[in-house]
Amino acid sequence: MPIELWLAFVVASAVVLVIPGPTILTVISYSIAHGRRASVPLVAAVALGDCTALALSLVGLGALLAASAFWFSVVKLAGGLYLLWLGIKLLRAGVSAGKVLTDTALHSRWRLFVNTYLVTALNPRDSLKNHLQKQLT
Repeated sequence: MPIELWLAFVVASAVVLVIPGPTILTVISYSIAHGRRASVPLVAAVALGDCTALALSLVGLGALLAASAFWFSVVKLAGGLYLLWLGIKLLRAGVSAGKVLTDTALHSRWRLFVNTYLVTALNPRDSLKNHLQKQLT
């Protein structure tokens, strides 16, 4: 492999690894809105979502997505639509900051876990990030 190609790969990988994605933004927003009580479900959801993406990659889904632009687009579209749905739901809620902190029925720990898991597992960028990390090690 030519050194120029390898250096370009390293630079591109570093850029992708440094830029925060939807998972990080989801964790930050839920942490701000729900405080410490959200930490355990968020950490568990991100870990399980990353493990799910890694397991699917190990059984060949990563190769399928890399080889098929159609299936990659399907996964990307599913993740994007889910993020869009979460954003619209958040905008339509029109909840004040005081109500967000006291309303535990609407945002249970289970709901935080499920939402964060789906954002992490359906995010092709995180799958790409995991793949790049494996390539660098």
